[in-house]
Amino acid sequence: MTTPAKAPLLFVGHGSPLNAIENNQYTRGWQEIAGKIPRPAAILAVSAHWYTDGSKLNDVKEPRTVYDMCGFPDDLYKVTYNVPGAPELARITKDLISRKVEFDHSWGIDHGTWSVLCKMYPEANIPVYQLSLDRNAGAEVHFQIGLNCGVCERQGY
Repeated sequence: MTTPAKAPLLFVGHGSPLNAIENNQYTRGWQEIAGKIPRPAAILAVSAHWYTDGSKLNDVKEPRTVYDMCGFPDDLYKVTYNVPGAPELARITKDLISRKVEFDHSWGIDHGTWSVLCKMYPEANIPVYQLSLDRNAGAEVHFQIGLNCGVCERQGY
């Protein structure tokens, strides 16, 4: 039995939401990154656009595309990124985080996530789930969440 490659942790800032419908140096860079790293079995996205009281985790089977921006051309609001969710991994993630985390189905996959992933993985066939930022917690707390949340490594993904 071979050990799967350890997935890298990436920070990918989306810049302008218009990148989702444009072909430019940023979007080509995202595509290049996707081609250089192992294809993920699932993606946990931590989004600064989902800013909540407490830590929230989405565990739905079919997360909706959230258009949490306004004032952009209509073409941007026509982008859909209908990925499967990762409910099992969300439950595992919740157990790994060393602080209270609640499941929240009021959100989905926001533009901070889908505007990048629609360029990196346009097939939309990699499960995605999202973790919010807790507006009441500082950087150190969020850093510790990341350290405790080695879901992929622990589960062999």
